[in-house]
Amino acid sequence: MKKVIVLPAYNASRTLEATVASLPAGAFDEIMLVDDCSSDGTYELALKLGLKAARHTRNRGYGGNQKTCYSMALDGGADIVVMLHPDYQYDPRVIPFMTGLIEAGVCDVLLGNRIRTRAEALSGGMPVYKYAANRLLTIAENLAAGQNLGEWHSGLRAYSKAALLKVNWEENSDGFVFDSQFLFEAAFKGLRIGDVPVPARYFPEASSIGPGGCLGYGAGTLLAMTEFLLNKTGLVSTRRYR
Repeated sequence: MKKVIVLPAYNASRTLEATVASLPAGAFDEIMLVDDCSSDGTYELALKLGLKAARHTRNRGYGGNQKTCYSMALDGGADIVVMLHPDYQYDPRVIPFMTGLIEAGVCDVLLGNRIRTRAEALSGGMPVYKYAANRLLTIAENLAAGQNLGEWHSGLRAYSKAALLKVNWEENSDGFVFDSQFLFEAAFKGLRIGDVPVPARYFPEASSIGPGGCLGYGAGTLLAMTEFLLNKTGLVSTRRYR
């Protein structure tokens, strides 16, 4: 199976080279980067590193960036697509295990779980407010969707080609809530979703949503959960779920 790693990038020049260098040899066939109209030379650095890169002429947002990533990967013949934030936060040594579970037919969607234990997450540098928000939202999302994921908000994810073709992600938000919408749609379609523990680093250069942004993201996630429940019960039928 052809394995492609996609990097949705925005002003990631300070961490991109370290991220690419940390990828385990033999775990992928190609790396593709989509630059969301950065102002720090991210696109030029990607080309210098030999990556297949595309650049938005305007900032489309995190979800809009992923849409281009997945379209590029599928057009390039990918059978398994790994989405990794290029901020050097996630330890990519787990990628072969994630793609292996998909290749073996065990799962359709895999997430990297940063929260193996509370002590590990907090001692590793995860802000307390982010940990609390992550826990509360994940509990609610698991209950609503009938899942048992360690977290729903990871920046390391792997998808089978079949999963990307089955989920109507083109209709999702261009913002950060894209990821939550995707997982709810995957659960609605009956896809097999799992996770693996992944060590994570927290440092100033790593991308992060601040406390104010977390409130908006949390509200968007709750709206996505409400939409899922309404479609699940048949009360509504929104375009994303058709």
